[in-house]
Parts: sequence; structure tokens; C-alpha cells
Amino acid sequence: MRRVLGLIGAVSLLVTGCSGAASEPVQSVPPAATPSATSGKFKVETVTAGLEHGWDVGFLPDGGLLVPQRPGKLALVRDGKAAEVRADFSDVLVKGEGGLLGLAVSPDFATSREFITCQDHQEGGKAVDIRLVTWKLAEDGASAAKVKDLLTGLPVNPSGRHSGCRPTFAPDGALLVGTGDTARASIAQDRHSLGGKVLRLDAKTGNPLPDNPFIGSADPRERLIYTYGHRNVQGVAIRPGSGQVITAEHGPSFDDEVNLLKPGGNYGWDPSKGGTDTSYDESVPMTDLKRFPDAVSPLWTSGKITEAICGAAFLTGAQWGPNDGALVVTALKGQKLLLYHLDPAGKVLQVTLPPEFDDKFGRLRAARTGPDGALYVTTSDGTDDKLLRVTPA
Repeated sequence: MRRVLGLIGAVSLLVTGCSGAASEPVQSVPPAATPSATSGKFKVETVTAGLEHGWDVGFLPDGGLLVPQRPGKLALVRDGKAAEVRADFSDVLVKGEGGLLGLAVSPDFATSREFITCQDHQEGGKAVDIRLVTWKLAEDGASAAKVKDLLTGLPVNPSGRHSGCRPTFAPDGALLVGTGDTARASIAQDRHSLGGKVLRLDAKTGNPLPDNPFIGSADPRERLIYTYGHRNVQGVAIRPGSGQVITAEHGPSFDDEVNLLKPGGNYGWDPSKGGTDTSYDESVPMTDLKRFPDAVSPLWTSGKITEAICGAAFLTGAQWGPNDGALVVTALKGQKLLLYHLDPAGKVLQVTLPPEFDDKFGRLRAARTGPDGALYVTTSDGTDDKLLRVTPA
């Protein structure tokens, strides 16, 4: 039987760790407390295999798909075949969670052939920063040339820990970028740092947009900030028809969060405990409402466990039936896909776990909705990783 989680506020899931063992039953509230909508069946097809930590999916006008891989490789997928795109990624710091990360195809790709990556950067083997880089794909798709460093100076941990980094275009053309706090105690609350934030910028210039919440600041970095107080944002999705920005964020050993962004909002992560601790104390709340009474509470939290949620996307189109408009979030540690039904204000009404995914494909990272209306998901186990295409059954 389909497993359904009715939600009133926060919900805890019983999950396995990274071992891939069978999941325990999921807790649920009585049926009377849940909405009537339930998840339908899904068809999952392997588009291509042989990838290595596919981090994101970008869609090209001709039907091709770009898949960045964390070890510093880029694949162009056409007709089920993945070909390596030649590009100079020799300056990518591939360490731990760091490497070649998120990717966003420029809205004007048909004329510019540009796309943007987020990547850890090293020089002479030394970690320098995390940066956004603009690339131009050759006409034949066989190679890509660097156009420019679009934005530099995002903090980096030499270990690669908590690198973020997910870029997503909003309907108004703004580039939203979720970043990580690089496992440093004070960064998330520091509005003079670009780590532990969601940034909002012009994708051509790298400049902050004129209606950003801190545009009046004397610090050019603070002018880029849309929200702050985040731990490690892994998914950024725009809700169709509403403009709501939803993020998926890693908790420590508890409280993964799905958040609705409010411009200028503080999301309450502060392992420095008000600047009194330099040790990165991960026992603090993900959203510390005692220290920050005005912090924005999450739409959903995993409670006492962590799923290591990652990519986020919305299902759109009548073909999805009762799931039209639902939010999809992938899980790395949890090795599952979570499906959230939201009310118009963004409140989570119900979460379902499609059994087609539960512990069947390993760690799931990217989630993007394609122009064909299908959902595309990548696996991230490091060996023979796959690009999956999901449609209603």
C-alpha cells in the first residue's frame, strides 16, 4: 500500500542510513487528518548511465541535456547517449562535497549558447573560493569555452564541506543561487559573507538586482543576498504561477528543512551561538527561534533524523493528475523521493513517498522538470550513476 505522511507542522520520517537496507514503515497520522489527494504511480526510465555524481540537469532547446559531474566532467546527453563535453575544468577543486556542482542554462541559450556552473575553485592545489562561471557551448556540442567568472568570492572549505551550490533561473530572469556555510560557525549569520545564503543576481553581469532586500548596503556582497541564516542549501525551485521560491536544505543529524523564501529573511542557523563559539556547534536548532525570534520557520522538517534532502522541482501539467503542482525533493542519505502537496500559501498539507524510488536507485541528487513535462533525476553513488526520466504511469 502507498505510504502517506499527513502533515500538521513538522513531520518525522523513519529512514535507513546509507547502507541501502530496507526502510522501516513510515509514521503517519490517522487518515481523517490527511487530504484526499494521494500520489499516483510513476514510470521511471534510465535515460543514460555511466555518470559519476551527476549534480544537475540543464535543458537545451534542441532536446539535449547537460549534466555536470562533481569530479569535474560535463556530459551532453542526446538520444540516450552521454558524450563528454571538452572543457577546461583543471581549476576545479574536487574534494569531498566540492567540485563541479550546479548548472543553469541561460534563458537566451538559443542565441548566446551560454550556461552557468557553480564550482569549487583552486589555484596551485590551494582552495580559493566557490564561484559562478559562464561558459559557451560549441555549435557541435563537443566542447565548451569559458566566457568569464560571473561571481567569485563565495567562501570555500578546503575539505569541500558544505559547498552548496544550486543556481536556478526565476521567471523574471533573476539568477537565484543557494550556497553552503562551508561548515564555519559564523558564516550563515554574517551578511558580509556569501556563504549560507540564497543570492539573487543579474546572470549577465553578476551584479545584484535593484530590488534586492539589502540593495542599500555599502557592502557589494550584502547587496547580493536574498536570504541568509542557511546551513547548506541544495535545492532551489520556483513554484509555477505564484513566484514562490522553495528551497531544500541539509540539516545536521536532524531537521532537514523545506523553506519558503521571504526577501531579507533570516532562516535561523547559527552554530556560532551569537558569536560565542568558534567550534561549529551542530547541536543548535536549524531554525533558532529563541536567539532569532523573527527567523522564518520552515514549511517542513524531517524532525529527529536526516534524509539529506537535495534537489527540488515542481511537477507541472495535467498529465500528473492529482500531483500537478506538487513539489518533488530528492534525498541522498534517505535514498528516496519525497512528494509534497502544498496549499496556495505554501503550507505543506501532505507528503507521500512514491514506492518506485524508495531505496531502489541509491542516493538521489538532482531534480529538474524538463520542457517535455517529465521529471529528471540523477543518482549520486559515484559508480555508474544514472540520469532518470520520470513520467506518470
